[in-house]
Amino acid sequence: MSVDQIAQSGGGDEDATAEAVTTAAATALRSYPVAPGYRVNVRSGPGTGYSVVRVLPEGSSVVISCQTPGTRVSGPYGTSSIWDKIGNGQYISDAYVRTGSDGYVAPRCS
Repeated sequence: MSVDQIAQSGGGDEDATAEAVTTAAATALRSYPVAPGYRVNVRSGPGTGYSVVRVLPEGSSVVISCQTPGTRVSGPYGTSSIWDKIGNGQYISDAYVRTGSDGYVAPRCS
């Protein structure tokens, strides 16, 4: 049996499933712009009482993996207690991110 025959014997269902997972992952990883003209503190947890781990430069965009409630913050996009997780141990206030919504746009963090 040749390598070509082995690859073809896998069937179309596996390819369709892999494509669907890839498409879903790409959709879930949408990038959102940070408010123009702002350098935004990235904190170690969902609140202003957590330490600053870095600062996002002006013109940044972020990928939100999940969202969680935290300290209420006022910013250019209103007042919000929603915090966006943008990395391991990295959170920013949703009041500084243009998501197009006053509510949750990503799954809640567990």
